[in-house]
Amino acid sequence: MTEAVRATEAILLVGGKGTRLRPLTARTPKPMVPAAGVPFLTHQLERARAAGVERIVLATSYLAEVFEPYFGDGSRLGLQLEYVTEREPLGTGGAIRHVADRLRSAPQDPVLVFNGDILTGLDIRSLLAAHRNSGADVTLHLTRVADPRAFGLVPTDPDGRVTAFLEKPQTPQEIVTDQINAGAYVFRRAVIDSIPADRPVSVERETFPGLLAAGRHLHGMVDSTYWLDLGTPQAFVRGSADLVLGLAPSPAVPDTTADALVLPGAHVAADAKLSGGTVVGAGARIGAGARVHGSAVLDGAVIEEDAVLRDSFIGAGARVGARTVVRDAVIGDGARVGADNELCSGARVWCDAELPPAALRFSSDQ
Repeated sequence: MTEAVRATEAILLVGGKGTRLRPLTARTPKPMVPAAGVPFLTHQLERARAAGVERIVLATSYLAEVFEPYFGDGSRLGLQLEYVTEREPLGTGGAIRHVADRLRSAPQDPVLVFNGDILTGLDIRSLLAAHRNSGADVTLHLTRVADPRAFGLVPTDPDGRVTAFLEKPQTPQEIVTDQINAGAYVFRRAVIDSIPADRPVSVERETFPGLLAAGRHLHGMVDSTYWLDLGTPQAFVRGSADLVLGLAPSPAVPDTTADALVLPGAHVAADAKLSGGTVVGAGARIGAGARVHGSAVLDGAVIEEDAVLRDSFIGAGARVGARTVVRDAVIGDGARVGADNELCSGARVWCDAELPPAALRFSSDQ
């Protein structure tokens, strides 16, 4: 492990786009919703620690009150943690600048910055090494995607130097690369101090293009390992399953090749079938004959006999009735879905709602 890695501080940006789970998990605020058995941010923090990072500042913009009581000063994870909360939304660049006075790095030192809504297999040490070797002012983790139309594009020259930041392409001719900004960076500390303070700033639209226009060196490291934006409930469920299956590496997940993770206190009937990276929370019950694939069943939830779940999120204390089918859906905390229902294709049941038996069917009669 190099001295540069050991000395690097980090900023973890906990933004607001993940709040789409919040109305469905009123009893479990979204940042603390478990992914593979632990709050999602645990995976982010432990991966940074495993790469040699010792100190992290959490830049939060919502639900900040849930972080410090759980993670404390970070000593339980072998880290030093600090917390800074925005009074008003400041954007990615504004959030980075807002915590600058908490950093201890010298002006030329590297500072790792990563997005709390991204699950990735990025080799953090390689990103730091690329930054050091290139001498860049900012180094970006770039990943390749099959369909880049939903993302801003980041083309680079043969040496990895970033040449432009392009808005989401509207025509085939505008797709000049499949490389996109993957949400992890190494900043030279002095660059963070140069970001305007006390106002919203976007690194994608203002900071990075401005640095390019000023002739500064921005380097892109393409790393096409696992990458997933967790901005939707479906993606969150997929990420949790991939952590269990080992597709998304994390030191916080037990080293196992099991197809499911059953937490202590849960009960799974002998003839129930769990697969696809399913997680069953503490105190949850899976009934006889139930089939659960690629789903997150939170603490205290009950899945009754012969129910079928696939790629779904079942909130804490919720109940899914016998023979009910739930596919690609979210059942909120404490909700009750009666027997013989069928919920598919993005269905949402709000917290504590009650759906009578045989009330809904999504499939056609054909």
